[in-house]
Amino acid sequence: MLHLRLITPADTTDAVVRLIERTVGATHLAVMPGAARDPAGDVVTCDVAREAGDTLIRELRTLGIDETGSIALENIDLSLSSRADRAEDEAPGEGSDAVLWEQLSDVTHEESTLSVTYLAFLTIATMIAACGVVLDNAILIVGAMAVGPEFGPLAGFCTALVQRAPRLAMRSLIALLAGFAVAMVVTVGFSFFMDAMDLFSDDALKSDRPNTNFIYRPDWFSFVVAVLAGAAGTLSLTSAKSGALVGVAISVTTVPAAANAAVAFSYAEYKQAWGSTEQLLLNLLGIILAGTLTLLAQKFFWARQHERTAKKRPA
Repeated sequence: MLHLRLITPADTTDAVVRLIERTVGATHLAVMPGAARDPAGDVVTCDVAREAGDTLIRELRTLGIDETGSIALENIDLSLSSRADRAEDEAPGEGSDAVLWEQLSDVTHEESTLSVTYLAFLTIATMIAACGVVLDNAILIVGAMAVGPEFGPLAGFCTALVQRAPRLAMRSLIALLAGFAVAMVVTVGFSFFMDAMDLFSDDALKSDRPNTNFIYRPDWFSFVVAVLAGAAGTLSLTSAKSGALVGVAISVTTVPAAANAAVAFSYAEYKQAWGSTEQLLLNLLGIILAGTLTLLAQKFFWARQHERTAKKRPA
């Protein structure tokens, strides 16, 4: 279940209440006249089944509540109520299949913003991966994958393509490209420093490295894994299952590939650097393709679900 808290101008409260009352899957409606001070108005709260949330939010925005008042949404971790159970049963579809497009856009907007924190995480992850490729240490590679925040702008770009939001697409693309560029440049400097400290060496980079040589040898398996991870990552975002996103992060070699390219470039190993760059681009392409197709499929099947439900209702 989801909890909605609305601030509505007094002259639109009745329309909002009627909308909530006729929404299948909404319950626990409460109205507090004059309770809001900034902006001034009434406070309206209700609980709504996740599968009915997107439609209700869209219709509230049609009434202009997001402009004249406020719409706040939060997940309910526990709801002990027979009314809530009945509302979830009456709502069309399954809550785990529902996509809250407004929430998804808001999350990806935040995750795809080029910020100091985002750059710091991506740069640190790339430097950890640099240590992993030189030492041929799979544990460090996995750790770097988990630290990397690059799936945020990738998901933002996919969402922007499906929602036709050019500003979000541009913001995500800038965060992605600028983030990797900064991380790789810093990692080149980090490689020079580690070499001066006799901790990195060209011989170590040129060695067989059985645990990490896949990073600069892209093949179709790399693309297939990226596609599968992109689909899984998108599903984890739309279903609010953040735990699955960790598994996605350690499935795709975006950060390790960027790190290997940076270290190889610092030693003028351009063939290995280009192979790593190909691996990076292949993974990014696979994730974007799979993420976009997954969102389109969810949008299509959910629309069909609502059409079937509407036909079953009495006129």
